Parts: sequence; C-alpha cells; structure tokens
Amino acid sequence: MKTKTVTNFLKKVCLVALALASFTTVAQEESEEKSWIENFSVSGSVDGYYRYNIGAPNRIGDFDGDPTTDPSYIAPGTSFVNQSGFALGMANVILGYEGDKVGFVADLVFGQRGEDAVFNSDGSAQIVNQLYAYWNVSESVKLTVGNFNTYLGYEVISPTGNFNYSTSYMFSYGPFSHTGLKADFTLNDNWSAMLAIMNPTDFTESNPFDTYIIGAQLGYSADNGSAYLNFRYGNEGFPGLVGPTFQADLTTGWDVAEEFYLGINATYLSTDPQADGDAGGFYGVALYPQYKTSEKFTIGIRGEYFALYNDGLLGLGAVGVDTEGDGSVVAATLTGSYDIGSLTLKPELRLDSTSEDTFLDNDLEATKSLSSFVLGAIYKF
Repeated sequence: MKTKTVTNFLKKVCLVALALASFTTVAQEESEEKSWIENFSVSGSVDGYYRYNIGAPNRIGDFDGDPTTDPSYIAPGTSFVNQSGFALGMANVILGYEGDKVGFVADLVFGQRGEDAVFNSDGSAQIVNQLYAYWNVSESVKLTVGNFNTYLGYEVISPTGNFNYSTSYMFSYGPFSHTGLKADFTLNDNWSAMLAIMNPTDFTESNPFDTYIIGAQLGYSADNGSAYLNFRYGNEGFPGLVGPTFQADLTTGWDVAEEFYLGINATYLSTDPQADGDAGGFYGVALYPQYKTSEKFTIGIRGEYFALYNDGLLGLGAVGVDTEGDGSVVAATLTGSYDIGSLTLKPELRLDSTSEDTFLDNDLEATKSLSSFVLGAIYKF
C-alpha cells in the first residue's frame, strides 16, 4: 500500500515537472520570438517639392530655339532639388535589426533623389542607399562591413537628416557613400575614433580599379553638441591616370542656447594631377545658425562659400571658372521648418552668386546670380 502511494505521488510530481518544463519552454520560445521582433525596425520617409526660379526661366530648350525639345532646367549646381515646378524626391525604407552583438541595416531608396544618390550603381543595386552588417566586438569596438553613407560633411542624403531642404555645394561634390570595412572605437565618454578601408568614392557596388581609400575620423561629443575631424586619402581611379585625392573635413554643431543652434562645416580637397602641374580641388565653409521660435517652427539660414581651384572637379558644372580654372560661389539659403505631426513643411529662399557667369537670366543672357524658391514636404515614419 505504501509503495502504491509513493508511486502515485512520484507520478504526480513528474506530471507537474513536465508541465512546468513545457510551460517554461513555450514561454522561452515566445520570449525569444518577442525579443527578435522588438529588435527589428522599419522606418523611412517620403518627400517631394515645388521649385521656382525668380528672375530666370524655369525651363529652356537645348539652345535650338525650341523649348519643347530636350528641355533642361536652370538650377544651382548642387544635388537633388534641381527640377522646376512640382517634383518628386524619394521614398526611403530602412529595415534594421539590432541584436546584442550583431545587426544589419538595409536602406532602400526609390525616386529621383534616390537615383541621384546612387548614381554609380546599376540594375537592382540602384535602389540600395545603404546595405551593411555590423558586429559589436566589445563595448568599445564596433566593426561594420558593406555599403554605408559617408562620414564626411554636415549634410546627408535623406532629407530627414538636414535642416535645409536643398543641399550645399560641399555636400554635393563630396562623397555620398562608401563600400568597405570600418572600425569605430569608443575611447571614453566623450572621445571616439574611426578607421576604414574602402572602395573608390561612390563605387558602392564593386571596385573596378583595384585601388582603395583610407578613411579616418576623430570625434568629440558632449551634452550640448559634437565635433568631428574627418579624413580620406587614396586613388579614386586607375593608378597613373588619376592621382591620389586627399580630403580633410570638419563638422561641428552646438546648442548655444536653449532656442539657438549653430552648425559649422569646413572642407578642403586636393587631387594630384595626371601629368606635370599643380593639384586641383575645392574648399569651402558653411554656417548653419537655427533659431527655434516654438515647438513646431524653426527658422535657419545656411551661408556657404565654396571655391574651385586649378580645374577642380574637372568641369562637373558646380560653378563657372576663369581661364585659370578658378571659380567660387556664395550661397545663402533661408529655410523655415514647420512640423505638423510626422509631416514637415520647409519653405526656403535661396540666392547663389558666383564669381563667373554660371546661370541664365530671363533673356537667356549669362549672369552670375540665381534666386529661387523651394517648398519641400517630408513625411517621416
């Protein structure tokens, strides 16, 4: 009798233990599934704009007298916001996973702004803005491999990351993206560093030249702002045909007061000549003061000076140049930013004034200045 009672008791204990084990397994699986979902994110934006030249035509023909044939647009020589009338920006979808040690980002772009941003890509890769994986080796070291947006400069490709809707000359002619391997180092609570080896600039899909770029960054951050000193050096094309390029760039921004912010960007780029002669390149500086008038509205101005020397940029049309290959531009952009929930409206007035004739007036005569109005609309999710 006693044996039977003990046996029944043991059976009950086993059943309870089995039930608890099953419950624990199911709970653990549900917890792991929930954890994976919580670590996965979807974000992005859509944007469009209206642009109108003041004192200049908004569309001209190909100088053949027929404005309906092969139309071209008069716009500042900067990226993205260069069409007249109502125009599309891009749709941006960012998929990400952030684990304890590893993660990835797949940043996809569709539309005119996206196409301009990934201009060196073909086929299916033409929608890839960023595509990289990372490994947190330790609390102070992070490795990233793949295609990532540039670490140089104040402005970025996505309009959600910029205060002004149109972009600067320094951003437009600096690098957009890189493909390679970079290592980020957290030195202490304030200081950081980065080292990278990358394909030639903006060759994000592959490396057709068998040359590489070395990148470096030293950063300082505090509660009221940050400063980053950036470098890149290397051959951007076939050795012997294109000389090495060196760029130094300073990006910094600080909350001067509760309502007032000041950003600064300065850059210098030099490319060695293909034959005997002097190096050519560009340099510039821009100030980004912004004043927050209310919770919904902020007003700011970008004042930029940008100069080419010795045929820098090889005639890409940034600004007109003289017989020595030198030219410069002073560009002032006044922007308002008004938030309506997740929608931001950005009206702005822009004036570009160049040292040489760069634009056309209403009589199709060459002129040194261009004024324009832009209204950008950005929805962020």
